[in-house]
Amino acid sequence: MVFNRAKYLERIGVNAASLSPTVETLRLLQRSHLLAVPFENLDIHWHRPIVLDVDRFYSKVVGEGRGGFCYELNGLFNELLAAFGFSTRLISAGVFGADGVLGPEFDHAAIITTIDEDEFLVDVGFGDFTAEPLRFVVGETQYDRNGLFRIEKTEDSGFLVSKLTADRWKDQYIFKDTARELSEFAEMCDFQQYSPESTFTKRRVCSILTDGGRKTLSDKAFIVTVGDERVEEPIADEREFYRCLEREFGILRPSP
Repeated sequence: MVFNRAKYLERIGVNAASLSPTVETLRLLQRSHLLAVPFENLDIHWHRPIVLDVDRFYSKVVGEGRGGFCYELNGLFNELLAAFGFSTRLISAGVFGADGVLGPEFDHAAIITTIDEDEFLVDVGFGDFTAEPLRFVVGETQYDRNGLFRIEKTEDSGFLVSKLTADRWKDQYIFKDTARELSEFAEMCDFQQYSPESTFTKRRVCSILTDGGRKTLSDKAFIVTVGDERVEEPIADEREFYRCLEREFGILRPSP
């Protein structure tokens, strides 16, 4: 399937009639993408190989109405930004796990976008993260509808992204401001989808931003947050998982 900007915009509910490569357009595109395209790792559990190819990303996200994880979502979104005339570069990051341990280089893919003299960290592939781009400035606390964030410089010339959670700053990931090719993420992409040590092989997840909060489906629960309110429903079995997946995310169980 050939990349088609108009169909991509239709997928994320954006009218392109008067859009140009501005900060306002960047914010609109990121927010709209997050509201329409889920972060999910279902192909890993359906034993469908994830190959780092933009045409395959496009077929999956636009043609099939699916989502994906960071390499797919940010890899494809980077193409959309380029199609609008934005100056962009893919960057790699190491992600902090639940245990606070920092993952390796190429653990995560994100985007830096330059508009005039300003730069922005753009990320539509990190689950519950920012709804809009972060200004790429060091030491400034930035407000986003999903919370407070900041970027700080590290001792080895990297950049640490943190989020204020429960009155303390929680480290999210560290990135280097070095332009990367999509192919450079291949080894870590294989690790993420095949290794028993990968978070993504251990459980299924499908999660999407909503107007009021977020909804997330995992093997054990369906969770809806609206503001500070959280409602959690247990998932009893496979039938209930796939019923919820179709109802809430429009994704059908694949044929055997």
